[in-house]
Amino acid sequence: MNLSMINTIAYILHMLGILGILVLLLAQGSKKPRKFNTGVLHSAATALVAGLIMVGLRHPLNADNPTEWPLFNNSKIAVKLGIVLIILVIGYRQNKKSVFTTKTWATLLGLTVANIVIAVTW
Repeated sequence: MNLSMINTIAYILHMLGILGILVLLLAQGSKKPRKFNTGVLHSAATALVAGLIMVGLRHPLNADNPTEWPLFNNSKIAVKLGIVLIILVIGYRQNKKSVFTTKTWATLLGLTVANIVIAVTW
């Protein structure tokens, strides 16, 4: 298995992880009372690990073919990493609580949407 195939698999897993967070949070949107789904943590961890794999593979791929595999914008990666770490911290803290407040739900949803917007536009 070559590096570009591993990168593609990591990219698909990253997208599924972020999509998983978004879908699981949106599924709780209309429910009263909301319950925190631990799948949000699993999805965020999957997105984090897959993102780290993609960043780690970019330099060797760039060395082989710099035009096809340009280096990432490190500022963008740092912001996205920070957002997913915040999602994980809030999620782990929420997992121990019995009430999933609207404020926490909206914060997690906002961070997830912000992460997607940054990925697409920046």
